[in-house]
Amino acid sequence: QVHLVESGGGSVQAGGSLRLSCAISGATSTTYYFGWVRHIPGKLYEGVATMRTRVVSTYYADSVEGRFTISRDYDKNVLYLEISSLKVEDTAMYYCAAGPPYTTINALGSADDYKYWGQGTQVTVSS
Repeated sequence: QVHLVESGGGSVQAGGSLRLSCAISGATSTTYYFGWVRHIPGKLYEGVATMRTRVVSTYYADSVEGRFTISRDYDKNVLYLEISSLKVEDTAMYYCAAGPPYTTINALGSADDYKYWGQGTQVTVSS
């Protein structure tokens, strides 16, 4: 079981920046990838960033490449999503998510690739 708690969302103007945090606890030694997924009401969930942990690699959606950065502080066991050059279309609920145990990934994760989810943190970007 992996427990995830997000924080750091808020309301910002277009062009601004935010850092989302996700506190990770539980069976993290058997979890080989984590990521961030966002959801706009009425639309599909969109995977935006994935970090593979055993052989570290990061993957990003085309829509956020160059603006979003996923990282992890292993000492604090916190996953981050640094978001810069925010756009109005980035407005969404952002979820931290973890893959199923003993499972790796070699590409950006979609919502179906994750087993554990946090409660989400809202990001609202105004023009």
